[in-house]
Amino acid sequence: MSDDNNATVVITDIRKALAASEDEAKQKPACLLVVGGELNGSIFNLESGDTVVGRNPDCTIALDFHGVSRKHFTITVDDSDATVTDAGSANGTYLNNLKLDKPTLLKRGDILKIGSIAMKYLPKGDPERLTYDKLHEEANTDGLTKCYNKMYFNNQLEMEVKKSKVTGKPLTLIIFDLDHFKKLNDNFGHDAGDYVLKEKARLIRDNGIRQGDTFARYGGEEFCILLPNTNLKQGFEIAERLRKLVEKHEFLYDGKRLPVAASIGVADYRQGVNTGTDLFKRADSAVYKSKEGGRNQVNFYKA
Repeated sequence: MSDDNNATVVITDIRKALAASEDEAKQKPACLLVVGGELNGSIFNLESGDTVVGRNPDCTIALDFHGVSRKHFTITVDDSDATVTDAGSANGTYLNNLKLDKPTLLKRGDILKIGSIAMKYLPKGDPERLTYDKLHEEANTDGLTKCYNKMYFNNQLEMEVKKSKVTGKPLTLIIFDLDHFKKLNDNFGHDAGDYVLKEKARLIRDNGIRQGDTFARYGGEEFCILLPNTNLKQGFEIAERLRKLVEKHEFLYDGKRLPVAASIGVADYRQGVNTGTDLFKRADSAVYKSKEGGRNQVNFYKA
């Protein structure tokens, strides 16, 4: 093939990639992008209707930081327009360094500041969003399994426990620990172990994760699923269904079926749970109960 033909192919590929990016961007809703501070790079989608931002755990966007009121401001999205209104906050809402005194239509790149938190507004379909999505994904995703990572999960766990404290809504945590994983690595090699972790994550993600759940690789062969609005009985049933799914699945590597099973623990938010750590410890103790009971089983925490 001539150099001219090679150049044509490259240009065509670039145009296809750009067109695909534009199409992908069009599907993205408006959002607030945190710029600076410990939440730097975090993205909060702005769906149609009202988005309430404040310290209260039941706010649409909950920001439990100094200087943020319980309900600080509201953004109302109508078609392609977004209007911000201060909700009577104690310290005020600042738009491009000016204190907000009336409902105001947001423009691309506007900076909203509450307390020490600054957020950049990006409208629906803005192509800049894709860059930040990628950075956000890389920062919060486990590279091997594409599940959320430990840091992201711990943040979600604390936030959901706070929400349950305020709203009284149920919350359940499931922890999976693969049985005899070290032996599997020793007998079949670490590549086989990596395959099992990736395949198990795909299996659970495709068959057991609902919108609003948080599925994460906590470390090593340990995975967690955080289930908002789910009581202990429902969580136990989900865990048992997923245990059977893992047990029956054919994990085939290099022509061999690998022995894969999981010990699972389940716990829910109730009296005595004050933090995410409290809930995690309860579910983790139920995992040990499953291991002590013979492995490949589900147990729930009993006080």
